Amino acid sequence: MTNQAKAGSLNAPFWQNWRGLGGWNYYFLLKFGLLWTGYLNFHPLANLVFIAFLLFPLPGLKLHRLRNWIALPVGIGLFWHDTWLPGPESIVSQGSQLAGFSLDYIIDLVTRFINWEMVGAAFVLLVVWLFVSQWVRVTVFVVGALVWLNVLTIAGPAISLFPAQSQAPAAATAGATATETETGNAVAPVPGDIPAQTAPPTTQNLTAWLNSFYASEAKRATQFPTALPAGAQPFELLVINICSLSWADIDAAGLESHPLWKHFDILFKNFNSATSYSGPAAIRLLRASCGQPSHKNLYEPAGNQCYLFENLAKLGFSQHLMLDHNGVFGDFLKEVRENGGMQAPLMNQAELPAGLLSFDNSPVYDDTAVLNRWMEGEEREPNARSATFFNLLPLHDGNHYPGTSKTADYKARAQKLFDELDAFLTQLEKSGRKVMVVIVPEHGAALKGDKMQVSGLRDIPSPDITHVPSGVKFVGMKAPHEGDAIEINQPSSMLAISELVARSVDGKNFVADRVDWDALTKNLPQTARVSENSNAIVIQYQDKPYVRLSGGDWVPYPQ
Repeated sequence: MTNQAKAGSLNAPFWQNWRGLGGWNYYFLLKFGLLWTGYLNFHPLANLVFIAFLLFPLPGLKLHRLRNWIALPVGIGLFWHDTWLPGPESIVSQGSQLAGFSLDYIIDLVTRFINWEMVGAAFVLLVVWLFVSQWVRVTVFVVGALVWLNVLTIAGPAISLFPAQSQAPAAATAGATATETETGNAVAPVPGDIPAQTAPPTTQNLTAWLNSFYASEAKRATQFPTALPAGAQPFELLVINICSLSWADIDAAGLESHPLWKHFDILFKNFNSATSYSGPAAIRLLRASCGQPSHKNLYEPAGNQCYLFENLAKLGFSQHLMLDHNGVFGDFLKEVRENGGMQAPLMNQAELPAGLLSFDNSPVYDDTAVLNRWMEGEEREPNARSATFFNLLPLHDGNHYPGTSKTADYKARAQKLFDELDAFLTQLEKSGRKVMVVIVPEHGAALKGDKMQVSGLRDIPSPDITHVPSGVKFVGMKAPHEGDAIEINQPSSMLAISELVARSVDGKNFVADRVDWDALTKNLPQTARVSENSNAIVIQYQDKPYVRLSGGDWVPYPQ
């Protein structure tokens, strides 16, 4: 360009300096494709502002190039903001834990983010854009599409970008919606357990409902007896807290027909663990005797009546703690003590064999060996009143066998664990001991992944991650339960577990000639499906899941 031409460009009228988007067209086309397939948490206004910045007429080529260099980090940051990937707050909060991962496990996690089908589709889109742009001003269509997306949300924060999606029907005006059993009979809701879900699912209404949920839960607590009645029978309570096990994982591994599930007397089919991380999950279980608090309030002091094991200690149950790991990663043991109220000394782990190494290369002890050590009961007498909390993590993502860095096959590990638990229950039945065994997983393993998170990522507590199999088995009863397990299909969480323990705390079910199973399991507390981590909340509203990230707007959880 000659100096005269440059001067002419600089002196040209403002409106003659318009330029197209150039390569940024492909950037926005990629976003539209990901949005169409449900892989983006798209922010229309932010993208409209960005495209206005890119289109704003500037005189001279140097200013235009400078703008493109400035736009590169902005565009990358906006793209990240539009995805479901963890935000900066979450990355910072998890940074110390990431530092504990082995290098091989970090490489494994990174490779999971590469979807070769999507890479291929992006390449095809690039070729189509390069071909079409020879004859068509693609910028016009990109700007038009982005303006249209903003028009859809002009009335206010949107729950859905696409008006074709049907709105869920209003829920019943009762305090909770009745659920259906496998026989088709409705299970009557417990009045007042779940706040009504009648308002349309706007961001304002969903936030208001969540606040009403917290307020309602703050008033709920299990009523334990102040003293055991005459004729109370001593028994042992064993609470098994399994890391990385959900119904979705069981289905993905093809283990839904394992004999373990036939061993239970009571099986929760609609149980919500309320979180997708181990520390908060253990705290929620140890605080099961009060209604569900927010994630933030988990790390605030709670009343003594909220701590399940403290309630049992007041009735003469000795407290015990077992782990099949060292409890160091993520300060798990520290959190259990400081926020879960579990002060019992850790059971001796000396000379326990380690069948696995964890994602941070620490030992994961063989669970049969740990359970056998519990059976030996060095620190307690058999059939004396005792309550033991056992946390185990052989199913955690990244666990591997000694001598190899490759993550061990989940199905093989789950098969082994289920076999061990099934054999343990059989061994208990032959021992003649009176034991109430309660199994409550922490959260799922995210074995399949979804549109929001790749396999193994649990930053967002999705429905598949928090829908976990929880069960209760009474061993040593005079009149044991016969037939299939009693299924609890109503929405349940930790408070239902505490209530079952409270109803059984006198131990009379172990010696009764006939157990009233209906009375034992009827009208257990219901809990709405609300799950959260520090930066993400997922709720079930009018039978559909909605998610909020870092205090932003609510959007439907992509299915």
